Amino acid sequence: MALTKEEKQEIITKHAQAKGDTGSPEIQIAILTKEVEKLQGHLAENKHDSPAKRGILTKIAKRRRLLRYLSIHSPDRYTAVTKSLGLKK
Repeated sequence: MALTKEEKQEIITKHAQAKGDTGSPEIQIAILTKEVEKLQGHLAENKHDSPAKRGILTKIAKRRRLLRYLSIHSPDRYTAVTKSLGLKK
């Protein structure tokens, strides 16, 4: 369920803070969100795929930690990311 290079590059260009930015929290959150969406589609068809369930839970937990970090250190960037990705608080 990995993202293709093109999908990752599209996310990076959309959420980058500056040229050459590949690791900002916004980019990491966006990539994790896309991966979670792909895994949700997979789990809709394969309900008993336990490793996929575990994978989605770890990705959601990591995304939650990054969102918490961003909300504490930069609330304006947090609101921008949650709006653009359609995530609720």
